[in-house]
Parts: sequence; C-alpha cells; structure tokens
Amino acid sequence: MEVLSVENLKVKLEGREVLKGINFSIKYGEKVFITGPNGAGKTTFLETVMGFIPFTGRISFRGKLLKRERDFEEVREKIGYVFQNPDDQLFAPTVEEELAFAPLVKGLKREEVKRIVEITLREFEIEHLREKPTYKLSGGEKRIVSVACVVTMEPEVILLDEPTTGLDRKRWEKLVAFFEKSRSSLVVVTHDTKLMERLGWKRYVMEDGKLCSA
Repeated sequence: MEVLSVENLKVKLEGREVLKGINFSIKYGEKVFITGPNGAGKTTFLETVMGFIPFTGRISFRGKLLKRERDFEEVREKIGYVFQNPDDQLFAPTVEEELAFAPLVKGLKREEVKRIVEITLREFEIEHLREKPTYKLSGGEKRIVSVACVVTMEPEVILLDEPTTGLDRKRWEKLVAFFEKSRSSLVVVTHDTKLMERLGWKRYVMEDGKLCSA
C-alpha cells in the first residue's frame, strides 16, 4: 500500500521549469534511492514533497491529498526530512536538546522524551556529544546528529538529502546499519555509489527535472 505519492508534479522557479511532471510513489516500509547529476532537481523534489515550494500536480500522504500549508503541517510529524546542509536543520544549544525538540513538540511526557533521546544517542553512538553545542560539531558529527534528530520523530517516511556526505567510515557504517533496520519508508538522494551498491535498493534517476527508474 502506498504511503506517499505524487502525480504530475511540476515546479517553476524564477521562470524556469525545475520539475517536469514527476510521478512517484513509495509503499510502507519501502526504501529507494534517487540519484542524478547536480542541478537535476533532486533537492527541489524533496523540498516540494515537504510543502516548502509552490507546485502544481498532486501530493498525497496515506491517500489524503495535500493542498494547503495546513495539510503539510499536519504530516510533517510523520514525514521526516534530513536537509542537505545540516546547518539549515540544527538550531538547539546542545545535541541533547536538539534530539529532545521533536518529541517535546509532539507533546510527549518528559520521561518518554528522555527515553527516546537515550535510545537515539546509543543507536547512533553519539553519547559523547550529548552536551556539545551543535555549532561546535564537526561536519560529520552534524550530519549524523541531523539524521538522529529526525529519527526521534519516529516518522513513517524519511527523506534524506545526501546523508553520507562528510562521514568517516565508522559513521558511514552506523548510518548503513540504521538504514538496514529502519521500519520507516526511506527516500535517499545520493551520489554515493558504494552506498547504493551495498544496500541494493530500487534506484531512480533524476535528470533535467524528470524522474525515471534506473
């Protein structure tokens, strides 16, 4: 059963057609890659699905059509988005506070928030970063923390934009392990050929604003 789908998705930015009638869907628990050259529209596609960019066409989540900003606000707890640039995502004073933010916004009790934060710190092996200011993290640390923050939302779908960029081998393997065991539907935009070969998921190619199966 499809959890997220788009039909004839088109986007114009500064008079240029960036997305040209994209059709795409992903089922519950399905995991896919989107690859393609720089400037092909991959990031624009993810941002449009999140409701950040005006579009024409149809975007549906769990069969519900998303039209207005209110519609997208309601599903952003269920669709997590890992930005290409972690600095666009991280804002809390410390890593622990960053991880706690989404569960607190969901209205969970503090004990439950603490439990989720502790589990996530252990899962990504970032306990040592707990009290570190987010602005003092290295590029690789920011990358893995940005993924961990989205995981604390417990989303049904996660969209990730170049999530392995800047990761050392240990953190790369940790991210691969998460991908392998995650129950969320995953859409991973990447140029990382080793990642795609390792996981062997279905692959889509974005080129000149169009999306097709590889």
